[in-house]
Amino acid sequence: MQRRSWLIGALPLVGAWPALAQDNPAYKELIAQALQRLRPLLGNPRLVGDYRFTYWGFDVYHASLWASSAEFAPTDWATQRLALELRYLRDFQGRDIAQRSIAEMQGQRPLNADQSAAWLQSLQALLPNVRSGETITGVYLPEWGAQFLHQGKPVGEIREPEFARRFFGIWLSPQTSQPQLRQQLLAGAS
Repeated sequence: MQRRSWLIGALPLVGAWPALAQDNPAYKELIAQALQRLRPLLGNPRLVGDYRFTYWGFDVYHASLWASSAEFAPTDWATQRLALELRYLRDFQGRDIAQRSIAEMQGQRPLNADQSAAWLQSLQALLPNVRSGETITGVYLPEWGAQFLHQGKPVGEIREPEFARRFFGIWLSPQTSQPQLRQQLLAGAS
């Protein structure tokens, strides 16, 4: 019996344990800072949903999804301008974030070897190393591509619509490897 409880305890843990309660002043300050960063990119951004992602009991990041309009349809996310902000809760190397991103994109639908290598090279060139508390923001621009920011400052863009759909699909596609994360990000959709 002890062995079984150990096995259950060893399963990956993915949780929606918010870092801060929504009525907490520190949470409100984080939201206010995100609004300020995103206004130039989205006009009048609206928080659609957020989620604290953990894996094997380790905090990874706090994700927040922002829409550019009051109306946001989850089934049509790929046709709408949006931003996904990841506030990292531990340190990561940019190259590791890039490799994990490509692996997740492969999980939605396989990439050919050339496409995978090109997208990996592009991501590794623009994604910085992050320290706990820092943010990387991706802005999805349908039919154009994606822009990326680190701590609110532009770090690059990838002008390939297919890349952008697949990249944001890591979190928003029905084929995501983390359906609970997707559900929470889309929780406030109208």
